[in-house]
Amino acid sequence: MVTTTATLRTSEPAPSRRRFARLRAHKPAEVKGDLPPLSPRLQLVRAALVLVFVLTFTLVMQLVVVSALQHSASQGRAFDAFRGKLANGTAPIGPADQNGRTLSLGTPVAYLEIPSIGVKEVIGEGTTSSVLFDGPGHRRDTPLPGQIGTSVVFGRRAAFGGPFADISALAKGAKMTVTTGQGKFEFTVIGVRYEGQPAPARLAAGKARLNLVSAAGTAFLPDGVVRVDADLDGTAIVGPPRTISAAGLPASERVMAGDSSTLWALALWLQAMIALSIGVVWAWHRWGRAQAWVVFLPPLMLIGLSASGELARLLPNLL
Repeated sequence: MVTTTATLRTSEPAPSRRRFARLRAHKPAEVKGDLPPLSPRLQLVRAALVLVFVLTFTLVMQLVVVSALQHSASQGRAFDAFRGKLANGTAPIGPADQNGRTLSLGTPVAYLEIPSIGVKEVIGEGTTSSVLFDGPGHRRDTPLPGQIGTSVVFGRRAAFGGPFADISALAKGAKMTVTTGQGKFEFTVIGVRYEGQPAPARLAAGKARLNLVSAAGTAFLPDGVVRVDADLDGTAIVGPPRTISAAGLPASERVMAGDSSTLWALALWLQAMIALSIGVVWAWHRWGRAQAWVVFLPPLMLIGLSASGELARLLPNLL
């Protein structure tokens, strides 16, 4: 009798344990079912946050990493093209090519070397933000280096390879050489100046000067402009007349100007990003966070980089 009672006592809690286990198993589903869905307003906020995050991250990546690779690749292509034109005697020596057609923006017109700071850059025609993606640019209302007058060349301080990052460190007497379709010219630095500081003495008649221009201050946070003046060692050459005057130079080619010529492309890329951001929020709510990012992160990054590239054109050309 004692044995039977003990057996019953030990077997009685088993149904209770089973019921408790079933309750625990159902509890997560009940809690999950109690979570309210996001309101349309909160879904819109989440989509906006995704858009801002992707655009900010890809813009930083574009300026710091991708732009340097883009600059290096562009310089390689420009060097090969310019070397071929020099060998064939078809390198431009003025605002038009040998057939009389106005040079398109970005056309290689010179090769700059500054040994003391390690600069070896092909100079393109024009000074828009887009042209300076690929390297330094020649201001179109000035003669080419080596020709009579003052030639002006813009170069970026930090982004897209930052070819003119160290020009402020050039000391008086430093040498630089520029190769154009008219030959090789050597220049000697006569000074470095910032905004508000006096310009060098007026250039004598029949002489040539080279003026390098870039942003001053911290990388990506410019606080002015730095200019390096260098005079030609030797005899200057007469060049073809310029077809654009200082007054007629487009606003996009002036100091610290942006380039809005492809603003329509930026609008299209942003529309694509908005659509994808909405898709991320929908997938996040339907599939789960991890699944949504696995599916949508690659296209978001790709479109974000494309949009950031267009956005970078709006930034100052000397950045």
